[in-house]
Amino acid sequence: MATQSAPEGACEPPPQPKPPAKSDGYLSKLRELVKHEADKNKSQCKTMGPAKVAVPSPNDFLQKRSKEPKLAPKKKEEDGKKLLPLSVPPRTYHPVTRTKKNFISKNALAVMTGEPKKPRHFCVDTRQGDKYLLEPSGLFPKYINKKNYGVLPKYVIQRNEEMKREEEEYQANVLEQLKKKAMKVLSEEERTDILKALKKNWEEINRAYQGLPIVTDTRYKQMHKEELELKLKQLEHDIAAIEKHKCVYIANM
Repeated sequence: MATQSAPEGACEPPPQPKPPAKSDGYLSKLRELVKHEADKNKSQCKTMGPAKVAVPSPNDFLQKRSKEPKLAPKKKEEDGKKLLPLSVPPRTYHPVTRTKKNFISKNALAVMTGEPKKPRHFCVDTRQGDKYLLEPSGLFPKYINKKNYGVLPKYVIQRNEEMKREEEEYQANVLEQLKKKAMKVLSEEERTDILKALKKNWEEINRAYQGLPIVTDTRYKQMHKEELELKLKQLEHDIAAIEKHKCVYIANM
């Protein structure tokens, strides 16, 4: 059996596009000129600067005080105009004095009648004799010579007055509260009435106590008897206290 041949180009891969050529980047038009100028200047300064240097003249040497600032030249009289004299008088100038006052005797009299100069206070702090003024050092109590030395500031006085006022208001409030809670003295009539009422109450409780049965065989009878006994003791104590004291005070609740 004869083999059949495939058509031409059936198994060949498709042609791939060629990559673009790589460029060398931006190239300046003045590249060669710059290289030429650099080589030209570099060849002249290879050793010790330019080959030819202007040599200064021997007559132009550096003179003494040649670099100091120079003053302006003095003005000369122009067109017959005289310049103004200097403000400082010369040494030969002697002012004309027209006073007859003797300053020498006046100064001598002032020295003789004046107060002597007070010595200044010093403080020596080393054995070598190093000293310094005592007044500006802070060791001298010059603050005691102030006019307001020892005087209370205004804000302290105001604060003290406020505290005193608050203390007075507090004391007045306390006295008022004590007066409200003060004890009341019973009058003689009230004392007698209370005493009579206590005795009457004692008689009623005593009558009830006397009417109790002799045999207290139950718990209720025992408790009732103890309650009446306590009431009688309390009434007897109150009656004795009121009869003993003439003045009785009662607190206001």
